[in-house]
Amino acid sequence: MIVWINGAFGAGKTSAARELIDLIPNSTLYDPELTGTGLRSLLPQKKLAEVTDFQDLPIWRRLVVDTAAALLAELGGVLVVPMTLLRQEYRDEIFGGLAARRISVRHVLLSPEETILRERIARRAEFPGDVPGDAEGVDPTGRWAYDRIEPYRSALGWITGDAHTIDNSALTPRRTAERIAEAVRTDAAPACEIVQTPEPTGETVASGVLLFDEHDRFLLVDPTYKPGWEFPGGVVEAGEAPAQAGIREVAEEIGIQLERVPKLLVIDWEAPDPPGYGGLRLLFDGGLLPRADAERLLLPGSELRGWRFVTEAEAATLLPPTRYERLRWALRARERSAVLNLEAGVPVG
Repeated sequence: MIVWINGAFGAGKTSAARELIDLIPNSTLYDPELTGTGLRSLLPQKKLAEVTDFQDLPIWRRLVVDTAAALLAELGGVLVVPMTLLRQEYRDEIFGGLAARRISVRHVLLSPEETILRERIARRAEFPGDVPGDAEGVDPTGRWAYDRIEPYRSALGWITGDAHTIDNSALTPRRTAERIAEAVRTDAAPACEIVQTPEPTGETVASGVLLFDEHDRFLLVDPTYKPGWEFPGGVVEAGEAPAQAGIREVAEEIGIQLERVPKLLVIDWEAPDPPGYGGLRLLFDGGLLPRADAERLLLPGSELRGWRFVTEAEAATLLPPTRYERLRWALRARERSAVLNLEAGVPVG
């Protein structure tokens, strides 16, 4: 299990985490800041110059998951992780990766009043290194932390809906840790609902289904466990026909039972891209989804947070590039009543 302590920079996460490992038996502290520091030494400056925050590096997010999983495999027990996560798609990616390894996460938010938060940042700037966990070379003015107060405010909507919130304005680090430990013990901070199938160990076959409304827009869903929107669908299980997998996934994901077998539009071979294994991706035409059916659409909160009908142009801003190319050619195949063979989203043959 992981206890992930979120909050603004300066909220007291690391101080509380250090106290918490004394309160939860067989627990270990893992600070992903160390992973970011390591990457600053390992990656070429050209790569580092592409981002202003190491969290924007995909390799950091992958390494956080891999490191946490490795620590738990080696040590067992509970991992206490003090780390600010303000971008929901990064939380989805990291927590989803942990869920794929069957590692549950208890998400806790430390939320002191803003005046208290600013006072703490000022103190850290005035006395660098005085607060446990402060690293050499930290911005001596605290400007970096001040500049992230507004993004923190903007992220509170999704964080408070996901995490157990503790106002630690008047709490010492020890008392804050006691509140966290109690919330974990009593399930007031429940395990995150994100679920994800285990990561593949080889190439996979996956089936997606396009469902259309009366305006010829198609349905996309927003997974909780990974960044970017997606078509309804999923991995084909052993011994299962791809079209039947699409029917099953549509029923499981959005509560719609397709009345006919969907028509194949494209077969797309996705090359291995470590750490991914690639495989075959099939996209089917599920036909018209009447308005009455769409109004009854149900989402499993543990897997999907939203859905919407979109145009091809709108999908370009929601889907990853390869997935968008797959969609684009699927729509052309639908117009031509044809089936197209793709490799990484490009027609071949």
